[in-house]
Amino acid sequence: MEALTVFILCGGKSSGINSEKGLLLFQNKPFIEHIIQAILPLTDAIKLVTATKEYDYLPYQKIPDIITDKGPLGGIYTALMNSETEFNLIVSCDIPLISTGLLSELISKHNPEEAEITVFASESRMHPLIGIYSKKVLPAIKSAIDLEDLKMMNLIAKVPHQIIKIEENENFHLTTINSVDELNDLNINLS
Repeated sequence: MEALTVFILCGGKSSGINSEKGLLLFQNKPFIEHIIQAILPLTDAIKLVTATKEYDYLPYQKIPDIITDKGPLGGIYTALMNSETEFNLIVSCDIPLISTGLLSELISKHNPEEAEITVFASESRMHPLIGIYSKKVLPAIKSAIDLEDLKMMNLIAKVPHQIIKIEENENFHLTTINSVDELNDLNINLS
C-alpha cells in the first residue's frame, strides 16, 4: 500500500475510569506507549487526536477535535481533515494489546480499489476503532455528524467497506478497556 498516516484517537475522559484512557498503566507503561510500540515497525508517521496537554511528553503532533463531543466519529473526522495521505490507519488509545502483526495484516489485506474503510470483525463483534479509513469518507462522516448519527456501525454500513475476519480468540487483542474493572481483568488474565 502507498503512504499511510496513523492517527491515535486519544478521546476525552472515560466515564468508567475518570482519567485519560491512553495514559492508564498496563505492565507499568501507558496504553498509548504500547500502541505506539506496535505501530513503529510499520511507520513513524503518527499523529495524536487530542486537546489535552497530558500527551505533550510524546514527540508526535497533537491535533484537537475540529468538532468537539462527537465521540470516535468526531476524532476520525479530525484525523482525515488533517491527513495528507489518502489512506489512514485509525487506532483508539485504549487497545493496549494491539500488535504489529495484527496492524500489518490489516494494512496488507486492505483493498484500496474496493474499500474506503477496512476493519476487523469476528463472528460476535466488529472493531471499528482499528481500521483503515480513506479521506473519501469525509462527506459521509460530516453528514453523520450533522445528523447526530454518531454510531460507527452506521457509517461503515453506508460506505464501501471491507471486513477482515478474525477468530473469536483474537478479539482479546483488540479489546478496548473502558473501566477500572476491565483493566484489572486484563492485568489478571495476563499475569
